Amino acid sequence: LLRAQPEYVIAPRREFAHLVAIAQHVNDAARIGYVSDQFLHDLAVWYHLAWMGESVRRSHPLVARLEAKARGFDAADRRELLGLVGELLAGVLPRYRALADAGRCELATSPFAHPILPLLIDFGAAREGEPHAPHPRASAYPGGAERAAWHLQRAIEVHQRVFGRRPRTCWPSEGAISEPVVAAIEAAGFDCLASSVSVLAPSLALSGRHIPDRQDEAERLLNRPWRLPESHLSCFFRHDGLSDLIGFTYGKWHGDDAAAHFINELVAMEKRTAGEPDRIVLVALDGENAWEHYPHNGWYFLNALYRGLVDHPRLKLTTLSAFVDGQRAAGITPAQLPRLRAGSWVYGTLSTWMGDPDKNRGWDLLVEAKHAYDEVVASGRLNREELARAQQQLAACEASDWYWWFGDYNPAEAVRDFDQLFRHQLTKLYQSLGLAPPAHLSRVISEGHGHPEAGGVMRRS
Repeated sequence: LLRAQPEYVIAPRREFAHLVAIAQHVNDAARIGYVSDQFLHDLAVWYHLAWMGESVRRSHPLVARLEAKARGFDAADRRELLGLVGELLAGVLPRYRALADAGRCELATSPFAHPILPLLIDFGAAREGEPHAPHPRASAYPGGAERAAWHLQRAIEVHQRVFGRRPRTCWPSEGAISEPVVAAIEAAGFDCLASSVSVLAPSLALSGRHIPDRQDEAERLLNRPWRLPESHLSCFFRHDGLSDLIGFTYGKWHGDDAAAHFINELVAMEKRTAGEPDRIVLVALDGENAWEHYPHNGWYFLNALYRGLVDHPRLKLTTLSAFVDGQRAAGITPAQLPRLRAGSWVYGTLSTWMGDPDKNRGWDLLVEAKHAYDEVVASGRLNREELARAQQQLAACEASDWYWWFGDYNPAEAVRDFDQLFRHQLTKLYQSLGLAPPAHLSRVISEGHGHPEAGGVMRRS
């Protein structure tokens, strides 16, 4: 109930800020008994009000009424608020589907449980960007290529069921790709994928091409689609500078100024690259993480940005698949990228998920569990329903965020929670296989002592 951005989420709500200040002094087992039930009820209501979407906060009478009441929330208030939260959540996917059906957006998909595909397929991918980084004990994740294909196929199935259409664009988890990953994504039937220029630049260097010093030449090289030899998959690489401005900088600016600056940057690029038939600028970031670091959840910036983009005579909004269709119709093929260095949008490497001793320990535990999974599955002991449950549980253990948070440079609370959750998920995997979890799953993997930017939820390229 205290996890909210202090400056823009907590401080503007005086009653919430007052409750948070008290809670920070009683946030341990020895003092919690002095806190009344009403205090906790009020804190919980304000937590949900503070995280409410800005458009809802501005328009829904229940939110206005509860904010005006400010304290002493009763059971009826809490039920109404939770009902509204449920109603809003239930409407998210239908709204996305309606927008896609109207051609107003494209819905890309990521591998089902958000694994880092290059590492799932080959631990050696980590050394392409960090040659001397230590590895887990195992040389590879057992059956990793098959698991990568499973995550891609499962994502397609869920996407098609929920949105009524097959996805054409893949956003690999954290933009993490390698040559085998590109092949797997193409084999799954996607038309295009998105990653980061921090992956493209070192990949070009492998074949002797370096980013030109002249800005216009660099932009002509980077802001276009690419494809690997013998591949028909269009690979787009995001503009890290513009993406990071939204993620880390513009929240400190006036919304109108930030939007104007962003649009001016795009217009300057458009002028410098005039005449290029395949120019496109991809802006991509974690869509949910930036806005708590903006006043009013980014309301003023986003409104100014979209107004400015839609009305601009030199700029055109598009989707990746629409751009691919247009290029094909015009007979324009993507530039060829001879080689691809494995990496992600974070530093252009895979070091966020492997190489640190704690991260490697997490992989050791997962490899051990996967061996147990393979043995039980091979024995035929599981019926169809049990096998399906075990597959889903294994997928949860293969997710990327466990390794993102392991490491002493991350905040203590987040590391503790993700450590406990990871070991809990592994325990559930063993239980789903009818096995006793190993005793060492009771031991802590990682402890955090850091204070990273944005609390660690976002990282610059």
